[in-house]
Amino acid sequence: MSHLPKVELHLHLDCSLSFEAVSRLDPSISRAEFETGFIAPRRCTSLADFLTRAPRGFRLMQSEAALELVTEDIFQQLAADGVIYAEIRFAPLLHLEKGLTPAAVVAAVDRATERCIAATGVEARLILCTLRHFTPEQSLLTAQLVRRFQGSRVVALDIAGDEAGFPIDAHIPAFRYALEHNLHRTAHAGEARGPDSVWETLRAFQPTRIGHGVRSIEDASLVEHLRRERIHLEVCPSSNVQTCASPSYEEHAVDQLFRAGVSLGINTDCRTITNITLEEEYAQLREHFQWTPDHLFTCNRNALNAAFVEDPERQRLLSRLASA
Repeated sequence: MSHLPKVELHLHLDCSLSFEAVSRLDPSISRAEFETGFIAPRRCTSLADFLTRAPRGFRLMQSEAALELVTEDIFQQLAADGVIYAEIRFAPLLHLEKGLTPAAVVAAVDRATERCIAATGVEARLILCTLRHFTPEQSLLTAQLVRRFQGSRVVALDIAGDEAGFPIDAHIPAFRYALEHNLHRTAHAGEARGPDSVWETLRAFQPTRIGHGVRSIEDASLVEHLRRERIHLEVCPSSNVQTCASPSYEEHAVDQLFRAGVSLGINTDCRTITNITLEEEYAQLREHFQWTPDHLFTCNRNALNAAFVEDPERQRLLSRLASA
């Protein structure tokens, strides 16, 4: 399946640094330290445990030069993986420790993205994340940045972080702002918590996509709602096994959700923390569920139809996908 063009909508910039990028940012970090500190075990105790690896990445990304280097690094990974379109997400407020402003952070990543699209041929857009533990003011600022950068490669607002540890209340104003200003919205849910988390996220934030959402399978009425309303799930199977959202790969809900007619796509989530490529994820689906290129074509087509990209570009990418 290595020849298949791929679409990835759920990819965290600060959790996808290669060792080469890390060693350029901090030459004192050995490969052994990278493998133990940046890559999580195949089975963490929880999503919160999994997320303890994330700071190792974003603490290295506190200058415009570092942000641009990491952006270039992820584009190199995407090109090698056969990805033709990606949406890359990050939380601007995690990169202010050495004096950058939130706008300068976004501008640096956007600038590098523009350059890398031209250099690699990988089309891409950017999603700005607020985080569950952020204050209402921080969350609203993130949403305002999405609006401020309209017309750039920035296209949407997301909420990520410890789903089970923090309620959604603090972030309702930010998503209301996004809704009022017609900004695209996706949101992590149904990963560390069950269907109730997906239901409340859909009601409070009105996203067109859900990050993960795999525990929706526990509620048949929710599965039907997702199918009927064409709410797209950004599914990350290996990450879900790693965070205990799924007991094992064999028991992962991706195949059931696909067969139920839910729109979904396949993603890596955090290429470093999970230590996986999209090609390797496809191989797992083939091994565990006997998925064929037809299954993956459908998922990639679904992802492009749900992507936060302009229609002419979407049609160009769909044609490229179909011709392959």
